[in-house]
Amino acid sequence: MADSSQVAPGARRAAIADELRRLEESAMYSAQMQFETAKHWRGVHLMLGIPTSLLAAVAGTTVLVESTGRVAAGVLALVSAGLSAVMTTVNAPQRMTHATACANAYLEVQTAARQTRTVDLPVLPVDEVRAVLTELTARRDEQNRTADPPGRRAYRRAQANIGRGGQTYAVDRGLTAISPDTPEPSGTTP
Repeated sequence: MADSSQVAPGARRAAIADELRRLEESAMYSAQMQFETAKHWRGVHLMLGIPTSLLAAVAGTTVLVESTGRVAAGVLALVSAGLSAVMTTVNAPQRMTHATACANAYLEVQTAARQTRTVDLPVLPVDEVRAVLTELTARRDEQNRTADPPGRRAYRRAQANIGRGGQTYAVDRGLTAISPDTPEPSGTTP
């Protein structure tokens, strides 16, 4: 590898810009996959939690209302207890919270990489920008170590979201965030 002091500053800035773009892309996909994973765990929690609660309520009501429904109430209570055990083992709320936290951490890396590339790279000394790149890469790598691996479905859904422009800001598409139907602020004349 060539000594960085022998590489022209323009070429080095271009290489850093390329690495920042790669970091942005990596963080963008990782964030989207973690958000999809969080949605999955939220769904699992609801799919297990609602029937568990309903079965427990029906079992309790059956015992109180009917004296002949004790066997049915017992079966419902056992099924409810079984679902509760599955919910405890799966721990979907904690997994959802962890996936959301990881996704937000990836978004922080993505935003910092984009801001460094578009705002700071042109004006900061090359060595300072290189230090920022190193720090952002370390943050992304730390997230990679702590995030649970996403499933295939989360991967496909993340790709679809990004493909539909789910990570594109209006300003990047040449649009303004304010609707053209928004009235002019008061006190201004056209």
